[in-house]
Amino acid sequence: MSIRLLGIETSCDETAASVVDGGRAILSNVVASQADFHAQYGGVYPELASRMHVESITLVVEQALVAAHIGWDDLDAIAVTYGPGLPGSLLVGLNYAKGAALATGLPLVPVNHLEGHLYAHWLDTGAEGSASGNLRFPVLALIVSGGHTELVLVHDHGKYERLGGTLDDAAGEAFDKVARLLKLGYPGGPAVETAAEKGSPKAIDLPRAWLPGTYDFSFSGLKTAVLRVHQKYTGPVPQRFYADMAAAFQQSVVDVLVEKAGSAVKEFGPNALLLSGGVSANTALREAMRSAISVPVCTLPKVLCTDNAAMIAAAGFFRYQAGERAGWDLDIDPGLQLI
Repeated sequence: MSIRLLGIETSCDETAASVVDGGRAILSNVVASQADFHAQYGGVYPELASRMHVESITLVVEQALVAAHIGWDDLDAIAVTYGPGLPGSLLVGLNYAKGAALATGLPLVPVNHLEGHLYAHWLDTGAEGSASGNLRFPVLALIVSGGHTELVLVHDHGKYERLGGTLDDAAGEAFDKVARLLKLGYPGGPAVETAAEKGSPKAIDLPRAWLPGTYDFSFSGLKTAVLRVHQKYTGPVPQRFYADMAAAFQQSVVDVLVEKAGSAVKEFGPNALLLSGGVSANTALREAMRSAISVPVCTLPKVLCTDNAAMIAAAGFFRYQAGERAGWDLDIDPGLQLI
């Protein structure tokens, strides 16, 4: 029997809505990005992000339903992100979802944004390297995004063991800050990756925060090291410097992520490694993981690496199947953890 969920995602600066059938088949996936607007600030301007969500969300949801060729009566539930994320942004999506659920009588399913990134791997994409739901537990998940760097052992649906996470800056946050420092553009991940293609990672020696004996991460020291090297130039900075620094920074982040993931694979013996989150779109990271990791490394189409609502609908499907429903007292949780 077909079970169709409308997913709604507004945790940061993408207004997204998607219809997913059975937790796997993407019937529509609409994303209204604010990236070009926030680029002038070098990062997300929270208050303006929430205002833009208000302006966009009704149209985005309507477009998702039209693209899926269905109406509200054809849906079985509404899944919505309630955390973690920016408070103002989360409120827009949650309040819209509550209103829609009240008006239609559809059940409301609360979804953790991080769990959404994880369950993107259950979507049927057909892309090379994707799992498309064909996974056997346990699996190891590395979630690397603008706000999170989490290494999680997944024993079963909804059963997680957090092995480690960032102690300061997330990997994506470090990419954004370094891109801003080097005036490469925003979002920082793609900007740094593009610049790095023309540079040498060996041209500049940068540190790696290995944090031996743990599966935790730290990238604030790396960010500071980039700043210190940049400050050594008292006159004009050679143009070559920016490409080399981007390459060296990227390699430092990739080395740590690969080392930690590889150690966890050896210790826990998962059946696969799932790469999720915006930073998982990085080509150097994907290639390094596939070269170093002994189990299948599952990646996603880049449109499903960054924030989207298909992943929220996918995660919501499994919560819906487990009988989870939210009441009208559901509130946002900006600091929500996966575990």
